[in-house]
Amino acid sequence: MRSREHAALLLRKAKQDQFTIEKLLPDPASPDDVIGFHAQQAVEKMLKAVLASAAVRYRRTHDLLELFDTLRENNISYPPELEEVRRLTPFAAAFRYDDLPDDQEQPFERRWAMDCVRRVRAWVESVLGEGLASDP
Repeated sequence: MRSREHAALLLRKAKQDQFTIEKLLPDPASPDDVIGFHAQQAVEKMLKAVLASAAVRYRRTHDLLELFDTLRENNISYPPELEEVRRLTPFAAAFRYDDLPDDQEQPFERRWAMDCVRRVRAWVESVLGEGLASDP
């Protein structure tokens, strides 16, 4: 698959994760770990879309910090405030199979997670340009 096509696929899949969060967020019965998982997945796919569009190879990983490192190593700049989304990394695996700890350094905020997805998406769409970002 070509870089541009792969980036478009990843962005479409990230939008599906965002859609899921938007549907679950208003329902207080929706588990935080499920919302966190889809937020992490959306951000992961969007970062990989930027890397793919730049034809940068990346390791199969769920570690958002590693993906930010890969962006930096390849001179792909991003707003530094986006790095806070790395707090979503444990939702990819650790919290999928275990409960959220009660003694978290910062309690999980569902709306914060959604805001992270929206901010990363805005940056990604600005980087990828209108053509790729608006592909169905």
